Amino acid sequence: MSRAAGGAKSREKASRDGKVVVASNRKARHDFTIEDTFEAGVALMGTEVKALRMGRASLVDGWASFTGDELWLEGVHIPEYVSGNWTNHTPRRRRKLLLHRRELDKLAHRTRESGHTIVPLSLYFKDGRAKVEIGLAKGKREFDKRQALRERQDQRDAERALGQRDQA
Repeated sequence: MSRAAGGAKSREKASRDGKVVVASNRKARHDFTIEDTFEAGVALMGTEVKALRMGRASLVDGWASFTGDELWLEGVHIPEYVSGNWTNHTPRRRRKLLLHRRELDKLAHRTRESGHTIVPLSLYFKDGRAKVEIGLAKGKREFDKRQALRERQDQRDAERALGQRDQA
C-alpha cells in the first residue's frame, strides 16, 4: 500500500471518529431563544449525502414540523450533487427526522404550546452518519434581540479593557 492511500484512509477514519460540521444556523440563535436541543438522524438519499460530504448545505430557512406522529425537516437547502445523474434529489425536499418515540412525544407536546417551534441548529456527520441538531425554540421580540446584542458588546468591551490593563 502506498503512502498516499494510507493518508487518505487515516483522514477518512479521523472524520468518522469525530463530529464534522457541514452547516450551522447562527441566525437561529439570534432570532430565537433555544430552550432545549436534540440530536436527530436524517433520512437522506445517496446524492444528498455526497453533496453534504462536499460541505454544501444551508439551514437558514429551515424548520421542523409534525405530520401525523412523524417529524419532518423542511426548508433546508442541500444543493444537487454536481456529478449526479437523473436520480439526483430536489434541493428543498422534506426530509424525515429520526428520533426516539419519547423525544417525539415531548417535542409534539411542547410545540402545541404557543410560540414554540423547532429549528435546525447544525448539520454534521457523527461516526459517518448524518445528524442534525434541532432546538426547541421560542421567538424573540425585537427588543430582546437588541438587548442580547448590547450585552454581547458590553462583554467584548470589558474583555478588551482587561486585556489592555494586563499589557500595561
